[in-house]
Amino acid sequence: MTAPSDLHFPRSAPIDAYGKGGFAFADMSHRGSLLCLPDAIWAWPVMRPQEIDRYSLTKVFEAANSIDTLIVGTGTEVWVPPRELREALRAVKVVLDAMQTGPAIRTYNIMLGERRRVAAALIAVP
Repeated sequence: MTAPSDLHFPRSAPIDAYGKGGFAFADMSHRGSLLCLPDAIWAWPVMRPQEIDRYSLTKVFEAANSIDTLIVGTGTEVWVPPRELREALRAVKVVLDAMQTGPAIRTYNIMLGERRRVAAALIAVP
């Protein structure tokens, strides 16, 4: 049996819509937050920016060799990432760019369309 944390979409895809607590991508919808990596899109249990830490971004650190930029969508809140988290990502050569989820999706989609090495951690918005 597959654990819910093992469920994922097996490639990257642009985000087509968001709101009402979820996202639409690849002709599917998902309730909750998302972690979009170059090779897969995962459900992400984070609901508030304060929950974002090295542990919640484990998959990003594991995939750091294929990521140059991590876009973090902070829901409707403005969040300043802790210095320790920025430094930990910088140590694996990943730049962290945090913004509200709407602008984060637009930035992610543009960078994905340009075939850039981008990942996104997106908190769902109501």
